[in-house]
Amino acid sequence: MDELHVAADLVAEYLARVDGRPVWRPVPAADAAWLAGQELPESGRPLADLLADVREQMLPYPMGNGHPRFFGWVNSAPSPAGVLVEQLAAALNPSCAGGDHAGVLLERAVVRWLAELVGYPHRPGGGLLTSGASLATVTCLAAARQRAARADGWDVRTDGLAGHPQFTLYVSAQAHGCLLKAAELLGIGSVGVRTIPVDDLFRMDTAALRTAIAADRAAGARPFFVAASAGTVNTGTVDPLDDIADIAAEHGLWFHVDGAYGALGVLAPDATPAFVGMELADSLALDPHKWLGVPVDCGAALFGRPEHARDAFSLVPAYLRDEGAGELGWYSEYGPEQTRPFRALRTWATLSHLGRAGVVRLVTQTTALAQRLATMIDEARDFELLTPVVTSIVAFRYRPVGIPDRLDDLNRAIPAAVQRAGRAFLTGTKLGEVEALRACVLNPATTEADVNILLEEIRAAAERLLDH
Repeated sequence: MDELHVAADLVAEYLARVDGRPVWRPVPAADAAWLAGQELPESGRPLADLLADVREQMLPYPMGNGHPRFFGWVNSAPSPAGVLVEQLAAALNPSCAGGDHAGVLLERAVVRWLAELVGYPHRPGGGLLTSGASLATVTCLAAARQRAARADGWDVRTDGLAGHPQFTLYVSAQAHGCLLKAAELLGIGSVGVRTIPVDDLFRMDTAALRTAIAADRAAGARPFFVAASAGTVNTGTVDPLDDIADIAAEHGLWFHVDGAYGALGVLAPDATPAFVGMELADSLALDPHKWLGVPVDCGAALFGRPEHARDAFSLVPAYLRDEGAGELGWYSEYGPEQTRPFRALRTWATLSHLGRAGVVRLVTQTTALAQRLATMIDEARDFELLTPVVTSIVAFRYRPVGIPDRLDDLNRAIPAAVQRAGRAFLTGTKLGEVEALRACVLNPATTEADVNILLEEIRAAAERLLDH
């Protein structure tokens, strides 16, 4: 098919010119109307026409995360190896629910590699790839819920939650929203989610955690799950994992670690002490499509004891019986997805291309650049660093002299102003009551010069805002 060659050329041309384009630009009204308002064609269109539409109407308006001056959220540039094999995964188009084919077997290796990279004990069947950490969190929380019910003498799958004590789970004030969503989705409800305050470094306050668990037990609730962060999305902070693991063991709670973004930070020089305790987790969520740059979607759920996940999800109707499945069964028995895409191929390609040394180099380079940005902020008279840099996220604010009453308004407005200018992409957040800026360094192509431009763009955006 000639069109496949044209598509490959489009991809190559786009990637070769990413850093020469604006990081991001708004979609003009006419193009937005075309993109969102198309009618389904009555008769089929030629493949060449579709590629022309992609070139003219879609490639000019990326999210921006492929650019070396994209510092927003936790969205990486795509790994070249992952891009290279994506068409092959689509061409094979397997369902990786189970069966004897390359997609399933390759996932076994990829999951094991991920566990080995972050130092998480792994045995065959101890994890699976998901669409992202949000689905991984649902999967882990469901396994924990079933284990807790079993321990109390009932089965949540057959009995439901009605008539049983209120399950309670514990997250920090800096926890990702996917934990609350998972609790709501699984019938625990926000009423069962306890938000634990953080200390001055934005880490979970373990004394407050102990107090909350004791209060819930006294009130007749059923504490069953605590989630710690190995790199929060706001500040990159790592909770005191070892202490939280001890508390979970003491109270019989499932210990979950959200390492979606930051688990790989354990590979940075001198970072290991901050991650001690992660290996004790009953479950660990991480996202290869974040720091590793695996093209989305690709998350992972890792389990210390995979039988708990299987107990929560296994359902094998007659038409899916597989006498050759072996002891582990199918992947669809360990999570909510039945038809599962070939996520392992782009993850395998990315990891194989980098090798362990390349992954360590990527983590080391980006964390060092984040540290350099923090130093530049500390040395500048018009910026203020808000938290120590632990991984590759820097939380800070613009603080020029003379406008103390307008700092929050100014910092809230800066990210959008920087984005519109097109030379860099920055996002904001709120730490306590303080409006903050946050820069996430993930792209291996980002340099110190790009970081300098980011600070210049913040100053320029602030000047424009203050002039109005």
